[in-house]
Amino acid sequence: MIRAYKFLLRPTVRQTRALGEMLRDHCSLYNGALQERRDAYRHSSKTTVRYGMQSGQLKEIRAFDPVCQGRWSFSSQQATLRRLDKAFAAFFRRVKSGDAPGYPRFRGVNRFDTVAFPKDGDGCRWNSTPHDLTTRVRFQGVGHVKVNQHRAVAGRVKTVSVKREGRRWFVVLTAEQDQPEPLPVTGSVVGIDLGIANFLADSGGGFVPNPRHGRRAAAKLEAAQQALSRFPRCKAKDRTANHRRAVDRVAQLHGKVRRQRLDHAHKTALGLVRGHDVIAHEDLTIRNMSKAPAPKPAPDQPGIFLPNGAAAKAGLNRSIADAGWGVFLTILHAKAESAGREVIAVDPRNTSRQCPECGHTAKENRPTQEKFHCLACGHTAHADTVGATNVLRAGLVRRNANSA
Repeated sequence: MIRAYKFLLRPTVRQTRALGEMLRDHCSLYNGALQERRDAYRHSSKTTVRYGMQSGQLKEIRAFDPVCQGRWSFSSQQATLRRLDKAFAAFFRRVKSGDAPGYPRFRGVNRFDTVAFPKDGDGCRWNSTPHDLTTRVRFQGVGHVKVNQHRAVAGRVKTVSVKREGRRWFVVLTAEQDQPEPLPVTGSVVGIDLGIANFLADSGGGFVPNPRHGRRAAAKLEAAQQALSRFPRCKAKDRTANHRRAVDRVAQLHGKVRRQRLDHAHKTALGLVRGHDVIAHEDLTIRNMSKAPAPKPAPDQPGIFLPNGAAAKAGLNRSIADAGWGVFLTILHAKAESAGREVIAVDPRNTSRQCPECGHTAKENRPTQEKFHCLACGHTAHADTVGATNVLRAGLVRRNANSA
């Protein structure tokens, strides 16, 4: 299996400058390759430029510009061109499937934050000074950069990437490992129901509170964004010291919320994986759930629109994004696979409207957001617990059907 590790870098001032120049030159290569593809297709011949053609030009580009493009790893530049090729492949796939195309865009130097090295030892070297007590990683054109390695790396390092987040730098490793031993069997199964009032409810009657990290940081973030809005939009090199500090403040707050959300998702998923052999959850289409409502034109008044609940829906969408269901489910599936657990996604329709005692399904069974009261048999429970119970039953039915 492949596992990723992320460590904080401690570069010197010279190394920080070199890392920034490396990102800048790779960004220039990415934008130049994108421009070449656009120009070739706009030509009357409708020529299609592919990765192989652009990769073959790298030798000439490096010889023509030895000061910038020639000083960096050839393999990392190939990885940047593959990144553009993947963006075009995703664009054509979306066009074919009828989704919003999303044509690849030019990247600003401040929005190009990652350079990948496809192979350890080719332009980079993890643990480049094994005789030293301090772990270092070597990048071509940068040197041996100190790494704050907070845990051991198991397995053989396959790829190395350098990533910038605000003013901090990270190294991201992917290591190939043997399949770990599964956790001991517990004999427990659970269904979970994701929500807003509570982050999740399980079929056993337990609840995990919703921390609402984004809402708690909203006041500070609003103040920081207001302070940033006082400065005119300009290029990064033209910003004043106060402007740069305002930008960094907004980035720091967003980064803190993101880390808090990830930490909560990891801890919640780990608790579920350690305690249960089978975990069933709703197969949620989060993108559709957080769509803005369609406008309602007034039938007799052109250009006038009726109220469509957009303000209330916007608040709900913020709460859905703040909860981070998608991130949590991704982490849950990854941890379950590593631990030998089984995760089952089931259809979420009517899971909180169907009575777990008699099977009666009706919208009126859920008179409020939290209360469930069956009109047929009188069963009463928390609506989220009822949803989790029905999710578990549906998941076990699906599991038995697949095994049969």
